[in-house]
Amino acid sequence: MLDLHSWLILAAVCLLGAMTPGASLAVVTRHTVLSGARGGVTAGLAHAGGIAVYAAASVAGLAALLHRFPWLETLISAAGALFLLWLAWKSWRAAAGPAPEAEVQATRGAARDGFLIALLNPKVALFFLALFSQFIEADMGTPARIQMATTAVVIDGAWYSLFALVLARGPAPAWLARHHDWLERGTTLILAGLALAVLARIAL
Repeated sequence: MLDLHSWLILAAVCLLGAMTPGASLAVVTRHTVLSGARGGVTAGLAHAGGIAVYAAASVAGLAALLHRFPWLETLISAAGALFLLWLAWKSWRAAAGPAPEAEVQATRGAARDGFLIALLNPKVALFFLALFSQFIEADMGTPARIQMATTAVVIDGAWYSLFALVLARGPAPAWLARHHDWLERGTTLILAGLALAVLARIAL
């Protein structure tokens, strides 16, 4: 097992990584506004499930495989960009419709979107490669490896769930619901911009 000092450093870096704004935050925010805390937490926990795949795989060596075979990273990146564009299209269409009523869409699509937004991002694997390489040793036992992966998953799920719960309280949901068309258009721009950035990087 990791000593307390090493574990605290690992946990802090994982938390900073989870808190970094991006497509994941946009997806959790959207589902929180659409269906309240339940939808946001569902998306957040599903996102942690996608993180679990990469955290476990990184410990097992998948991240190193992406370094060895760049085309595999390109393939995952392209799939992720297409998924972002699909989400952007959904947001653009939703902007033209009426504001959703609370809890109507409870978990519809939240689990899928949360999971895939994490899974279709090879940067997650590379992040864990860079992070875990600072702690993994050749003779490290299975319990320590499980501890590292579990730490990343729990922190990710806890952060996005807490974010959704806080966002769903107070006047924010009502205000966002009244201005849902602007929220959806803003989400469209963020997701489409991220997708185009990924595609541009692939093309270069």
